Amino acid sequence: MKKIVIFTDLDGTLLDDSTYSFDAALPALYAARQADIPVVICSSKTRGEIESYRKMLGNSHPFVSENGGGIFLPKGYFRTAPGRLPDSYAAERHISVEETGSYHVIKLGTSYRELRHAVEDLRKQGFDITGFGDMTAEEISLLTGLCSDETRMARERDFDEPFTFKGDEQALGAAIRQMGLSCTRGKFFHILGDNDKGKAVTILKGLYREKYGEVFTAALGDNPNDLPMLTVADYPVIVQKPGGRYEPLIDLPGIIKAEGVGPAGWNREVLKLLGSSGEG
Repeated sequence: MKKIVIFTDLDGTLLDDSTYSFDAALPALYAARQADIPVVICSSKTRGEIESYRKMLGNSHPFVSENGGGIFLPKGYFRTAPGRLPDSYAAERHISVEETGSYHVIKLGTSYRELRHAVEDLRKQGFDITGFGDMTAEEISLLTGLCSDETRMARERDFDEPFTFKGDEQALGAAIRQMGLSCTRGKFFHILGDNDKGKAVTILKGLYREKYGEVFTAALGDNPNDLPMLTVADYPVIVQKPGGRYEPLIDLPGIIKAEGVGPAGWNREVLKLLGSSGEG
């Protein structure tokens, strides 16, 4: 039987969109833990934010920060250090592997300093763009609903700059691409380098195959920035947004539309997956 590995977004998916609670997903989280199924967080959140949720979840698995910018592998989790990346990424000059604290970190993303320069350049071009780096802690807290500690962690960024924007989105996207960068959307717009959740998940799938042999991957998300991750998964799931609608920009053949908003839909589909696989 193939080893199941679950990749999941946080905001609006495993976490409630407004309260950030994962209580509705507790039955499925417990079932996954009992079946020894990795739940890999793949989020636009920062390392610090994700580590905080991993602690609350009792999660010790690898995680992906800032829309695929960094892959954090706990030392000793895989039999060998990730010295060799999958062939499809071997020639990528922006990818490096470093040791940071208790992790091996695969860095796919552009530096935050470069992204901040790009935001400033876009503003000089006349775009009405305001990044997290332009906001005070109080402004970010008011915008996101995060408490002071969470806001502090949200500002400690490495590979991705969230921003608000008013104006022509197509023109903005074109200007960002001319800089050699990319743009995606979650709860906010994000400017980033040549990285996304799908590239990070592809690398992790290769590492899990080395660990377990054949794997069966599930991915759960709710926003356009989750589409690359959903595209490379065997079992792609989109959960409902508040009000019961689904993200219209996620139009993927074979996508599974969970019945339930955020963590409620997450819970339903993961339990269904574990039941049909005979695991749990």
